[in-house]
Amino acid sequence: MKPFMFHDPLWLLLLVVALPAVLWLRGRRHVPVLIVPFAAAWHRPSLTSVSRWPAALAILGLVLLAIALARPQRVEDKREVHTQGYDLVLAIDLSGSMLAEDYSRLGQAVNRLQAIKPVIQAFIHDRPSDRIGIVVFAGRAYTMAPLTFDHDWLERQVDRLKIGLIEDGTAIGDGLGVALTRLEQAKRETAGKRQGAFIILLTDGSNNRGALSPMQAADLAASRDIPVYTIGAGRDGIVPYPVLDDQGRRIGTRRMVSDLDEGTLRDIATKTHGRYYRADDNRTIKSAFAAIDQTQKIEFQAKSYLLTTELFPWLAVPGCLLLLAAALLARPLWRAEALV
Repeated sequence: MKPFMFHDPLWLLLLVVALPAVLWLRGRRHVPVLIVPFAAAWHRPSLTSVSRWPAALAILGLVLLAIALARPQRVEDKREVHTQGYDLVLAIDLSGSMLAEDYSRLGQAVNRLQAIKPVIQAFIHDRPSDRIGIVVFAGRAYTMAPLTFDHDWLERQVDRLKIGLIEDGTAIGDGLGVALTRLEQAKRETAGKRQGAFIILLTDGSNNRGALSPMQAADLAASRDIPVYTIGAGRDGIVPYPVLDDQGRRIGTRRMVSDLDEGTLRDIATKTHGRYYRADDNRTIKSAFAAIDQTQKIEFQAKSYLLTTELFPWLAVPGCLLLLAAALLARPLWRAEALV
């Protein structure tokens, strides 16, 4: 038997709250008839039994409409879906230095995190066949999202990203280490090498915290045959940096020397057979996608419900017809009462 479900079950409260209330109100002679159209004649005891049809039809019509509004659905099938793609982990820097405002958008200054967000969103939105996870790091590294096909949920997580979620610092090595751990848990290996896996490291590249150095983490990635594509955020020279009070409110701007460490990012990419890009290069996303797609994809299996059928019209249409029939049957009763 095919399973059924209600998409908006709260509408069923009409059956246990609103409908009994309407019936009670219609049982009182002095209630305005506009509460339920054509219902004024339902309670007239002097009429023959035929007069009960409008009430019965109207009640049944309201019941069908309440169920229809709850959007009943029939789930047709549950099957295994096979697809091909890659496993990507985005390692995102949330350190304080990412607040440096050395970018602009539409004439407005934006910080480094804001500058790389379009890159993050492109990976999530434009690669629907890939499983994607998110690791965030500052003074420590954490998994924000494991590998998943639920890209809509991932986009909501990206919207939550902000500087200050993690204690300050820049532990690039630890961020890469946690990303490697997430990829190794997926168990896609051939001859001890991880297949179809990549790390996308988005940072300003100045490491100053963590148990692993960036190059130690790069050695681990290379030993597992996992390329790391590094994307550097920031510009050289003196850059503006916001001054915040204890509540995180901006109270001014100061100038500071940019701490973008392009050398380390290039070394990580070279060591792992990945590539280095600049966040402000319009070709970054296209080039990164093209480089990833040159490698062999892996096959995924995912179970999902398919072919959900909406049953709303099968209930809504009869419900409206029953209310219309109740209205038409009630009209002669009004006229009969008017002649008495």
